[in-house]
Amino acid sequence: MRLVFAGTPEVAVPALDALLASDRHEVAAVVTRPDAPAGRGRRLVASPVAQRAEEAGIEVLKPGRPREEDFLARLREIAPDCCPVVAYGALLPKAALEIPARGWVNLHFSLLPAWRGAAPVQHAVLAGDEVTGASTFLIEQGLDSGPVYGVTTETVRPRDTSGDLLERLSHSGAGLLVATMDGIEDGSLVARPQPADGITLAPKITVDDARVDWEAPALRVDRLVRGCTPAPGAWTLFHGERLKLAPVALAADRTDLGLAPGELAVGKNAVHVGTGSHPVELTEVQPQGKKRMRAADWARGARLASGDRLGE
Repeated sequence: MRLVFAGTPEVAVPALDALLASDRHEVAAVVTRPDAPAGRGRRLVASPVAQRAEEAGIEVLKPGRPREEDFLARLREIAPDCCPVVAYGALLPKAALEIPARGWVNLHFSLLPAWRGAAPVQHAVLAGDEVTGASTFLIEQGLDSGPVYGVTTETVRPRDTSGDLLERLSHSGAGLLVATMDGIEDGSLVARPQPADGITLAPKITVDDARVDWEAPALRVDRLVRGCTPAPGAWTLFHGERLKLAPVALAADRTDLGLAPGELAVGKNAVHVGTGSHPVELTEVQPQGKKRMRAADWARGARLASGDRLGE
């Protein structure tokens, strides 16, 4: 088939690479979000998908909004058979959905109808799911509600961050997307409606959502920090300033410390903090305006005193 691929972040690049490597399909163009400011200088930088497409010599379309008539006109000129999508980042209007004869097919990183929305991997980690996966489905006007072509599953490992899990899903999902394009092209795949039961939503995780509640049980604290790593980044307050947290280590054997929620205990090589159940051990932290460092090094530099607390 003649394809126009839509995607923006790094997680979409493996799928684009897999489609470029396929000998059954032609990627005629790529649609991505406009260049965005990045780095200390806030210089405009092309998206990872745009950079990869330019390396491959493929036309790149960067509409501010995909309802713009110039964009729709160019898409009609390209005349794609199908438009595969991975984390494009903008809602597609009906006028765009009607252009490819075989529609727009999204690679979504959950086992639909679970975790419809912008942050399916983060919510799977937050919820403590043991298995998740990826689905390909035909895009409709509803939120991730279209009929499903295929799925692949992935075990959520006990220490997975959302970044770890998304990295694996981006590669297994790339194979699923190519197989879906193959099946649509030869007629061997038929999209099936999603079940009416089991629908869960995965809205974007905000910075406020990523603040640790030390009154919560240790397991919930652990999941929150892992689910918010690398973005938006879990955090707490220390002496009124924001302290970013790397994934913590569960320390169920340290109930002897007798720590109240948020209370710190500093040892020679370890820093523990109380939760609503048992303590957790801080591994690395990033104080405001500084680089990430080992928690024990931070504790020495901050000269923590007995009774110091996080969250205040």
